[in-house]
Amino acid sequence: MFKRWLRHTTMATMVALAPFAATAQETPKQGGDIVVTYKDDITTLDPAIGYDWVNWSMIKSLYSRLMDYEPGTPNPIPSLAESFTVSPDGLTYTFKLHKGVKFSNGREVVASDVKYSIERAVNPKTQGPGAGFFGAIQGFEDETGGKAETLSGIETPDENTVIFHLSRPDATFLHVLAINFASVVPKEAVEAAGGDFGKKPIGSGTFILKDWTIGQQLVFERNKDYFVKGVPYIDSFKVEVGQEPLVALLRLQKGEVDIAGDGIPPAKFIEIKNSADGAQMIVDGEQLHTGYITLNTKVKPFDNVKVRQAINMAINKERITRILNGRATPADQPLPPLMPGYDKSFTGYAYDAAKAKALLAEAGFPDGFETVLYSTNTDPQPRIAQAIQQDLAAVGVKAEVRALAQANVISAGGTEGEAPMIWSGGMAWIADFPDPSNFYGPILGCAGAVQGGWNWSWYCNADLDKRAVAADSMSDPAKSAERIAAWGKIFTDIMADAPWVPVINERRVVAKSLRMGGADNIYIDPTRVINYDAIHVKQ
Repeated sequence: MFKRWLRHTTMATMVALAPFAATAQETPKQGGDIVVTYKDDITTLDPAIGYDWVNWSMIKSLYSRLMDYEPGTPNPIPSLAESFTVSPDGLTYTFKLHKGVKFSNGREVVASDVKYSIERAVNPKTQGPGAGFFGAIQGFEDETGGKAETLSGIETPDENTVIFHLSRPDATFLHVLAINFASVVPKEAVEAAGGDFGKKPIGSGTFILKDWTIGQQLVFERNKDYFVKGVPYIDSFKVEVGQEPLVALLRLQKGEVDIAGDGIPPAKFIEIKNSADGAQMIVDGEQLHTGYITLNTKVKPFDNVKVRQAINMAINKERITRILNGRATPADQPLPPLMPGYDKSFTGYAYDAAKAKALLAEAGFPDGFETVLYSTNTDPQPRIAQAIQQDLAAVGVKAEVRALAQANVISAGGTEGEAPMIWSGGMAWIADFPDPSNFYGPILGCAGAVQGGWNWSWYCNADLDKRAVAADSMSDPAKSAERIAAWGKIFTDIMADAPWVPVINERRVVAKSLRMGGADNIYIDPTRVINYDAIHVKQ
């Protein structure tokens, strides 16, 4: 049943992501160390809290989860789980754990650790953004509502068995168990850290954090006791922070850096692409991505739908794609074109400054208004924010641009009433897993409109939430097309409320050193994050 469902729901995504699939150009060899750079410091390595595209890949390497992805595909496969079964009604999932898997503190991983970790991710006291992913597990409402500290739907009959009882079928549940929020952590280490587990992580993943000098670097070493033999390939990786992308790129060209994590600055892209080594240095491909402007529905005047619709009409998206040297296309809906459910016939809001001004007048703002637009401070995001600022000024809206470190923007977005508008560039949504539901729950659903969440428009439509639950309850493979169509309609209906301005669908472009293995080994999972498990260097 599972394999048939998987074929129906992921085939389009498999085709779309094929350019990033791992190849057999060279046989990976054990050994070597690499250096990765980012401008912004890392805020946390706690899997229940960390949720940006920089720390996501590090968290993925520090911990294990019941499920993972088959390399080069969006197919979930058992990982910490040795095997699993699903009941015919899709309501009971039973997992058998690999025996002998150990945390980096030496203790063996057992079923109760899985239960504790997911309950911790759901608990409102954790203030993590991933609770909503587990909404199908029995007892979810009781825990999120403060009536219980545990999930009644997770059972651990012995040390090697975990049973999940769902309140409804969930077509995405195996994907959910592969994301970082489902990472397994030891309770004693979390409690010993006294609220600072994100700086003192203990997991059972492929790497172990050996050193963290705040504001300078993080050093990760290969977990020699990792339960899958031969993985990872490299001995260590060092993440250096506080480096401007242009400086990082120059260091990469000199051989001092292996991956420029913030990508290639647009101003340098053509030069690098046309250089003698360009083809070997650039990792370029499609991704499940949408860059957008959030319009905070709880902050005036964005509580007025006509204002939100007018802002949608005011933005010149073609100009923004030019800032990115054509590495993006204009977006007209939340879903990216490669995602099943994307509606090719939907045109969204056309750029029309005159209509935008007329609609603002209709909404009671003939002279516009003043507001604040947040953005990260890594190039080219401030330049894009300035372009948006100019478009807004053309319709009478005076927006102050606040270009801040990524962590500060994320914090502002997750604080109710703080950020009227956010340009999401540099943080923009890249799918956690290749399913349309992932572009709803955390960023547009009611479950994401919470303190510390990622629904920065603070948009909550109870009717759409019900339709979303109904769509994900269609776990029967025969209803796959109906489910995808239902999701597509949800996203186009959202645009009538206009909580976002979908701006661009961007390609992922990263620079790597010449000593790295084939380009395909860097991004081989559906989320396009760096996969440190797969990286190898030439010996």
